[in-house]
Amino acid sequence: MKGHDAWVALAVSLLALLLTVFLTTGALVLGGYSPLLTFQSLLAGSFGSLDSFFGVTLVRAVPLIVIGLAVTVAFKSGVWNIGAEGQFYAGAIAGVWVGLNVGDYPSYFSVPLVFLSASVAGALWALLPALMRTRLGVGEVVTTILMNFVAIHLVSYIVRWPLQEERGVFPNTDLIDESVRLPTIVPGTGLHLGFVVAVILVIGLSFFFSNTSMGFQLRAMGGSQEATRVSGRSSIPQLLIVTFLLSGSLAGLAGGIEIAGRSFALYEGLSPGWGYTAIAVALLADLNFIAVLFTGIFFGALEGGAGAMQREAGIPATWVAGIEALVLLSVLASDRLFRRLLRPRRKED
Repeated sequence: MKGHDAWVALAVSLLALLLTVFLTTGALVLGGYSPLLTFQSLLAGSFGSLDSFFGVTLVRAVPLIVIGLAVTVAFKSGVWNIGAEGQFYAGAIAGVWVGLNVGDYPSYFSVPLVFLSASVAGALWALLPALMRTRLGVGEVVTTILMNFVAIHLVSYIVRWPLQEERGVFPNTDLIDESVRLPTIVPGTGLHLGFVVAVILVIGLSFFFSNTSMGFQLRAMGGSQEATRVSGRSSIPQLLIVTFLLSGSLAGLAGGIEIAGRSFALYEGLSPGWGYTAIAVALLADLNFIAVLFTGIFFGALEGGAGAMQREAGIPATWVAGIEALVLLSVLASDRLFRRLLRPRRKED
């Protein structure tokens, strides 16, 4: 049964990608653009050379993978955490604040401290929606979305007042010191150690959910909260809190990795909507942690190839956001189609 479900998940993902290509092609034709030139420029900009693949695609994939894992943890456990964007920014705020204050310490101390502070900040940012869900019965979809706006405006305040750069001219913080920055793992590119961290997280979460008692309880809650409650072996409120904190800490960690690995400073618009794109990353992967690694790279390629599409095919960069939305809609449509096709067979069985 497990292998059957894996094949269904793969089929859903492939059908979603094919449907996305078909819809994108139709939209390009209607817009007066060449689909062939568009896809060629997209591939060239994201996979055309080692530099574009390592220095552009994989670098952009790092936050998408880590936040995608955060979303996967939540959705797999039956929690609709739509607040990864705000949790990412909370982690970035904490990460840059710590980074600006530990520059005199060696990297083996300062970098883990940035990661830890970012993770804790993301978890705490998710704690309020968690408490509102468990204590007041308020649905997390609304509260987590609202917390996103609070985080975005908090960043605007911070980069203009308490942490604005020393000259007080630009709305961003000062750059963190070299000792707090992640080393590159491929010389001559911008690919940093954060990618290795993302891969380790993928493997660790896959093992945790497949081979630990807590992971089993979270998966069971995601399958049916009522069955979990009736079994009496698990406390639903406690599992919900654990899910929120784990998901929020991962999204916050992504903020810390971005500060230490690529931006080296906090500024408005640090995230181009990664918290929302990560939902598509998780759904395209069918909430499979290993698959998130590859879907994150896929979406990283879309973002990495956006510049080439604009230069060579004249496609506005905003079309990438449209393609990402089509992926999400295609995943939902494909999943619904396969559920309808498989339902009669399962009834007969």
